[in-house]
Amino acid sequence: MCGINGIVHTKGSGRAVDVERLIAMRDSLSHRGPDASGVFADGRVGLGHRRLSIVDLRSGGQPMFNDDRSLVIVYNGEVYNHADHRSDLLSRGYRYHSTSDTETILYLYQEFGAECVHKLRGMFAFAIWDENKQELFVARDRLGVKPLYYVRDQSGSFFFASEIKALIEAGAVRPELNYSVLPEQLANHGTSYDETLFKDVRRLLPGHWLKWRDGRITIEKFWDLEFHPKHDFPDEDAAVGEWYEMFRESVRLRLMSDVPLGMFLSGGIDSSAIAAVMSELVDDPIKTFSVGFAEQEANEFSFARQVARRFNTDHHEITITPDQFFDALPQLVWHEDEPLGFEASVPLYFVSKLAQEHVKVVLTGEGSDETLAGYARYRKALTLLGYGEKYEALTPEFVRGAVRSGVAALPGVLNRKLARTFLARDADVEDLFFDNFAIFGKRQQRGLFTRETAERIGSSSPYANLHHWLDQAGAESLLDRLLYVDIRSYLHELLMKQDQMSMAASIESRVPFLDHKLVEFAARLPEKMKLRGHDTKWILRKAMHGILPPEILDRPKMGFPVPLGAWLRGPFRHMVDEYILSERSLRRGIFNAKALKHLVAAHDAGEDHTARLFRLMNLEIWHRIFIDGEAPERTSLRTGEATVRY
Repeated sequence: MCGINGIVHTKGSGRAVDVERLIAMRDSLSHRGPDASGVFADGRVGLGHRRLSIVDLRSGGQPMFNDDRSLVIVYNGEVYNHADHRSDLLSRGYRYHSTSDTETILYLYQEFGAECVHKLRGMFAFAIWDENKQELFVARDRLGVKPLYYVRDQSGSFFFASEIKALIEAGAVRPELNYSVLPEQLANHGTSYDETLFKDVRRLLPGHWLKWRDGRITIEKFWDLEFHPKHDFPDEDAAVGEWYEMFRESVRLRLMSDVPLGMFLSGGIDSSAIAAVMSELVDDPIKTFSVGFAEQEANEFSFARQVARRFNTDHHEITITPDQFFDALPQLVWHEDEPLGFEASVPLYFVSKLAQEHVKVVLTGEGSDETLAGYARYRKALTLLGYGEKYEALTPEFVRGAVRSGVAALPGVLNRKLARTFLARDADVEDLFFDNFAIFGKRQQRGLFTRETAERIGSSSPYANLHHWLDQAGAESLLDRLLYVDIRSYLHELLMKQDQMSMAASIESRVPFLDHKLVEFAARLPEKMKLRGHDTKWILRKAMHGILPPEILDRPKMGFPVPLGAWLRGPFRHMVDEYILSERSLRRGIFNAKALKHLVAAHDAGEDHTARLFRLMNLEIWHRIFIDGEAPERTSLRTGEATVRY
């Protein structure tokens, strides 16, 4: 895993790439590649690379050229099937000078052009300058495991990088809040199409390639997820067996490395399944890493230890203090480039730091929930929609209006529970799925913004992009359509969290559940093999039956729990005062001060607004670092130590 960047100017501009600027851009990504660096600059074209050496440690440096130097590539990721193409390329006359996957990508492009992306199995973001065509070709992997951001300025010059901070370092864009995406940013865990929170900075969407030629950009989708035709198995055991073999092969492929590797182990079914399969495929005890807090409700160590004992792993743990959590926030927002979308980003960073002391590659469990219906919200939404449609069909509108008024008048917990059902909401996907599980839903956003902000936002809907993905789903069942939406939106933000928090610690993370062949297979599974009654990820549970202990198979999902709500009511209440209610924060004129004070008071009184307060705090930290230009260490308010156990 590495950091890539580049600058290309138009022919008529008369501009040559400023090499110092290109290098500064590259070195802002040094955490992504501390082992080596390289640069290519030739007139109006410049490419930069920071390397984290994983495969072919001696001869895999970048930028890398073909034999006649008509092509040059910078690349971030791992292509696990690169050796499968080697003999074919050798027979076509290509001469290898390394054993790296980078060289294979370069020759596949030389032989097949843009079609080369269909031959790659793995995670990747790469750019190739084609001197003969005078064209830049950029591609991003199917699921978006690796990031790629870009800016095209008014002159047509093109800037790209693995992280947005490199684009800012290059002067490609002046940091400015993109007001049009603010409703989506606050409702969801980030933006879900090509816009970012920075005005004029875009991301290349997963499964897309981009061509730039003399200021003109062409973008095409090269992959999408198909849910039909559904698989037809002789029996369920055959389906389980085939899924398991594909999963096992995905784990095996991700063991490709010339450096030590391990895995993150939470003790949940996803990471435990990886541990089980991985332990079969390697000779030495696998290295496993867990993270938690002192608070019992945010501590999964007992489950992780049980799995570690079961598979005889070399297990390591880290316990984070609240001081450490809050002290890390500004630096992690800087690494993320945008406000942290998940409280779990912080413990993920600390377990990545722990792992980096022992390995350079880790396997992680992201992706199973979105491909195999692992979240309880799918079952809840389907149930509510089913009952809600019947309720609306059988109940006159005036009665439904009276019921809504009655729900609104109910006190406390009862109101909050019923307000999330069809008794208070329309029986459609937007109200009972998108909005019902949003952070700041449409109802919470009313009155949240100042008049000036509302005018700048205009008619932007927080769910417009989610509706776009829903329309693109191409699936018959509602569950499959919801999974497609989450794969294209929520999963993307999870992957960016995983990439940027692990890269902040200079380690590579790999995601076996997101091998595209496994994802394609899962998409075409019958719905009952994903969600069956209250059983989520049914086929995974069946595949692991007899392999994982029942306590692991049957335990409820926790994710990365963080005891943040109690902290913000108690000893760290001053964080709310500084990052949400302070004069400096309110002076930005984005939020209505009265609405913010009401939200904070409600949380102080016992209502749970943890996620909302966390988003607001992170947005203010983001402003201070990227808009105000304040160094992350100046933004931090606390310091502390984490406890490591071996």
